[in-house]
Amino acid sequence: MFSWPGAMLLYPLYASMRAIESPSTLDDQQWLTYWVLYSFITLFELSFHKVLSWLPFWPYMKLVICMWLVLPMFNGAAYIYENYVRRYINVTSYGANDYTMKNKKAIQMMSFDARKAVERYIDRHGPQAFEKVISAAEREANKH
Repeated sequence: MFSWPGAMLLYPLYASMRAIESPSTLDDQQWLTYWVLYSFITLFELSFHKVLSWLPFWPYMKLVICMWLVLPMFNGAAYIYENYVRRYINVTSYGANDYTMKNKKAIQMMSFDARKAVERYIDRHGPQAFEKVISAAEREANKH
């Protein structure tokens, strides 16, 4: 039973603090999404506690869900964000200030892992280098 708070609270708290200190915004997305989803799970639990008390498997189910959301091998929170939440928000109003509108549009079409790689590339080479890559890809696409 002691490992449950560790999986659902201690590790996410530690990872969230590391995300705050890192220059990348992608890990912020993972952990902010986790905390929003964990809050929804907690609200669900509080609202339906009488029903859930009759389900002996609920704590185990909650643990599995939270582990899926937390563990880096699954990145469940990022998956939920990418596939369900992201389509309902205006992503173009967020993001790094260095990105041009064209870059933001290209980044929006990428998966979480691809965006993470692009952000690392931009950190190393600068936003102008990424803009050159996008322009070259557009020229190549227009040839075909």
